[in-house]
Amino acid sequence: MAEIPYGDFSAEFQRRVGSSRLPLSGTIEISHRCPLECAHCYNNLPMNDRAARDRELDVDEYRRVLDELAEAGCLWLLFTGGEIFARREFLDIYRYAKERGFLITLFTNGTLVTPRIADFLAEWRPFAVEITLYGRTKETYERLTGIPGSFDRCMRGIDLLMERGLPLKLKTVAVTINQHEIWDMMRFAEEDLGVEFKFDSAINPRIDCSQSPLATRLSPADVVRLDLEDPRRADEWARFQEKYCGIAKAAGEASDHVYTCGGGVNSFAIDPYGRLSICTLSKADMYDLREGSFRDGWEEFLGKIRLGRRRTAITKCVSCGLKSMCGMCPANGELENEDPEAPVEYLCHVAHLRATTLGLEIPEHGECDYCPGGAAHDRIARAAAELACGIP
Repeated sequence: MAEIPYGDFSAEFQRRVGSSRLPLSGTIEISHRCPLECAHCYNNLPMNDRAARDRELDVDEYRRVLDELAEAGCLWLLFTGGEIFARREFLDIYRYAKERGFLITLFTNGTLVTPRIADFLAEWRPFAVEITLYGRTKETYERLTGIPGSFDRCMRGIDLLMERGLPLKLKTVAVTINQHEIWDMMRFAEEDLGVEFKFDSAINPRIDCSQSPLATRLSPADVVRLDLEDPRRADEWARFQEKYCGIAKAAGEASDHVYTCGGGVNSFAIDPYGRLSICTLSKADMYDLREGSFRDGWEEFLGKIRLGRRRTAITKCVSCGLKSMCGMCPANGELENEDPEAPVEYLCHVAHLRATTLGLEIPEHGECDYCPGGAAHDRIARAAAELACGIP
């Protein structure tokens, strides 16, 4: 799914965006139910959760919503979960979306992929399929997923999609349980299979605000160590920061909007129960598509939230030039602090350590514990020196 980078929103764009909002891309969570029990997941529910299943949109409701999305000008759809194939009717929903002309990416763990599903996808080809690989060994994979036999089922799903030449990508989330196998997973994907591989270390609380996933979150030092172990990754961070540093800082200083991402401007999310929101992580404001149309939800409800929500405080995030390396957003603040404007200290720690270790400029952005003179600056400097020297 295409997203506008955080720093691309200038004051002039904010002034004009009210008349130029267009829902180009959407994320649809088909179900929160999943056959895996991953320790880090932010939204998974058991496969046999009947209450959740009964609340999910039915096929006819999806057809109506998809018709309305097409009419509103949406081009890109991401189907995700939970697990998309937890819904027995998913292929009917997917085929209808294909018939409406959407460009579609599928996120799946691959464990429920069967020859029938793979054949169907070969006939109704998606733009991309991304499978999350939780470990390169059975032991690590199943320690994270909590389900015996899930590793073999994932490998089988990968094989089925590869055999049919589908546009497959592999990815993982780097957590305490699997960090030692990140590069083995990369070699498996890129060298053995010849497909793209990516990983991220972003771990959020659950959407019910339970903090349990954070038990698997890497330390800031381990996050940056992974950056350093792959020269390509380190170089990309440096280029990315150089490109967006000034833009992000200027946008933050110029805008008094809480939201400065693409949510509610060119993208949106719909949960399994038909509730429209700015993104999959933000659950504070939701519009029920069972009670109204997508157009009303997009133009009236999300429009008022996106353009009407103003800052109530000037935090260190507002003019921080490290936004592009941080990932802080109102949804992170909601989940971790119950406040969309409150900085997430973990993200701030990672961004400053990353920038210091890579020798990148850290623009002044007000009182900050991690900047020179701050309470945690010496700790950042020591950790950066140890990482640069390869000290574990």
